[in-house]
Amino acid sequence: MLKAPPEGTCSCSQNTQIDAKPLKDALKEKERESPLIQTSTFDGPYYWPAMLNATADILHGFFFWSILTSLGVLIWYFPLWHMGISGYEVMVMSPASPLILAIPFVRSLAIKHLRWLHMSSLVGLVAWLVKDPAYRLFTVSFAVMLGCIAWSAEWYAERRNSARLQRRILAWGIGFVLSSIAKFANHTNNPVWPILHSGIGGWNKTGLVIALAAVWRSTRPDAFSGGDYVPPNAKKGSSLLAGLGLGGLFFSMHSLLSDSSTMILWVWEGYPVRGPLAVPHGAVTIVVMSLGLFLGSALPGFFGSWTAYGLGAVGAALLTCYGHWTGYYGALILASYTMGVAPVLISSAAQHSPASTFGFGYFMYNIMVLFHVWVVAYAFVPGGPLVREHTDWVMITMMLLIGAGVFSALTTNLVYQPKSKPSPRGRKQSSYYLHVLLVLQLLTASIAYLRFPTYDYAPYHPEEKLITAGIWTIHFSLDNDDWSSERRMRDAIKELELDVVGLLESDLQRIIMGNRDTTQYLAEDLGMYVDYGPGPNKHTWGSALLSKFPILNSTHHLLPSPVGELAPAIEATLDVYGTQVDAFVFHSGQEEDPEDRRLQTEYLSKLMGATPRPAILLSYLVVKPGEGNYNTYVSELSGMHDIDVRDWDRWCEYILYKDIKRVGYARVSRGTITDTEIQVGKFVVGEPASYTDERISEEQVPPGRRFPALFRGEGVRGHRYHVFDEPWYYA
Repeated sequence: MLKAPPEGTCSCSQNTQIDAKPLKDALKEKERESPLIQTSTFDGPYYWPAMLNATADILHGFFFWSILTSLGVLIWYFPLWHMGISGYEVMVMSPASPLILAIPFVRSLAIKHLRWLHMSSLVGLVAWLVKDPAYRLFTVSFAVMLGCIAWSAEWYAERRNSARLQRRILAWGIGFVLSSIAKFANHTNNPVWPILHSGIGGWNKTGLVIALAAVWRSTRPDAFSGGDYVPPNAKKGSSLLAGLGLGGLFFSMHSLLSDSSTMILWVWEGYPVRGPLAVPHGAVTIVVMSLGLFLGSALPGFFGSWTAYGLGAVGAALLTCYGHWTGYYGALILASYTMGVAPVLISSAAQHSPASTFGFGYFMYNIMVLFHVWVVAYAFVPGGPLVREHTDWVMITMMLLIGAGVFSALTTNLVYQPKSKPSPRGRKQSSYYLHVLLVLQLLTASIAYLRFPTYDYAPYHPEEKLITAGIWTIHFSLDNDDWSSERRMRDAIKELELDVVGLLESDLQRIIMGNRDTTQYLAEDLGMYVDYGPGPNKHTWGSALLSKFPILNSTHHLLPSPVGELAPAIEATLDVYGTQVDAFVFHSGQEEDPEDRRLQTEYLSKLMGATPRPAILLSYLVVKPGEGNYNTYVSELSGMHDIDVRDWDRWCEYILYKDIKRVGYARVSRGTITDTEIQVGKFVVGEPASYTDERISEEQVPPGRRFPALFRGEGVRGHRYHVFDEPWYYA
């Protein structure tokens, strides 16, 4: 018999208890349906095995991107030494290998043997063992071909299972983010690239072991869980447009986001600092990339819309047209959009034949790679003058390609939707990848903290008020045997005790050069301020300035070049022991363009003559001493003096000075690092300037003003005093 509730109590409390459980369940169900709320995965016995699987998948994506991004820098070695097209550039077409999947038998074979395709592509990680640069390139080219076929076939094979396809795309995308983080940690070099070995910062052996384990686990067979329902005769978007979209996507990711400092250097315009710096703001770029990828997987409807595309186009326009913070804000918008639209475009393309989407997409990516090299290498390539200095055309084309992919995806993804809302299990599996992505953000922040500049730099001989200045053409930081040369450059600069050094041929921020920045490593390791010089969107081969002294102000100049390659210059004012000294770093045009060089000579000579401060020119002039344009550089117009007019055996590099006391001059052989020597001048601040040609012996020079004895005789590592075999000193 039921008892009535005690008098004075309300039965609604019982009703509330009865309704509480259904209400709680309803709220949980609503949370599960939200695209931004993931099912909790931090409990249960399967969390860590699932995290291990997700980590293996992401590492798989990382090694794919590591191999792909190494291809360009291996190709670059050959036109660099041939001073023009060498024939090896054809290897840039290697990523278009998925075109072979148009053959049904090959496509079936690739899908059936995906594990072995992926494993075989890891041959690119052992390429560092191949000493000959040509065979090393062939090895990596073969690996890229296999990797692109494998990933394209895998996406196509998963086209009817949207949950697994999303996980594969996430792994590939987060692997790309991880490759950018690895470069951020390693001063823009990827530690598993074949231009590195253990002696110069490579982690090749460790990387290979991890890759073998990760890819083997990543390619484990998945239990089939059914597929998505697709109506018969469902309408699809254009496969051609989908391929165009992929071409724009791959190019945007590789050219702008594969290194976190690339877009920062696009907007860099000198001192005082008015915008982002590679460190720490490279970490901001990586975080925004990651956020874009997360939102793209959670909100595919938005990122596949024209609204998101419009925002991405605005970001691209701001990056292209503006410098400083405004340009960087555009860069962040574009980074977020590019990563966010990747899942949309790839999942759409997977519904078509992989040859017509991924194969054609990689082909268009290759065309874009050549396009963005042609705009700066126009003086050396056929048809180059037609696209000279048109990075704006490159960016417009890139966004139009992505727009074509969005147009196709709007039709395809409308039909090819999951058969039902994602199951909690499916969402849980995807969330493991996002947990790894979150951990990577913490890693990025830690790297930024550890790399944060100290700005406590000191010159080598402050007691003498000495400034040792050098000029070096570094040949894009690739040595004679196609190895990265930063560390040996560091050693030479440190042992020569250079307080100020101008670096020429230093802009490496293109796909074909690996999207690198040598100055980051040199500045941090040597303790120097750095001005990267005109950015990669300024279409020069680069000029950079490193200084132990604070850079108070710097201006970048693009000198007149109506016919040939652009001539970059940096005009910087340094605080040298309390005295302001101007340093100019300059690379003139080619010998084949005499009118360009005449105009550049007049421009720079007037610029140097206009400064009322002591000045030093660190330059590459392409002239014989005492002849032609030399007499304009060394003239009343410029006010500059040659460091030694009796040194007749010069053509490229020169050091000029005015209103500062010169005390020494030396020429140091290049070793095998590059094709050009190092020239060094020593100057003293606070003593009267002297232009006498009277030389004195080293015994008459105070020890703090002498050149290192290390480079006498046979020298060290191929560097020695040459031409006149010893330093010269002046009264």
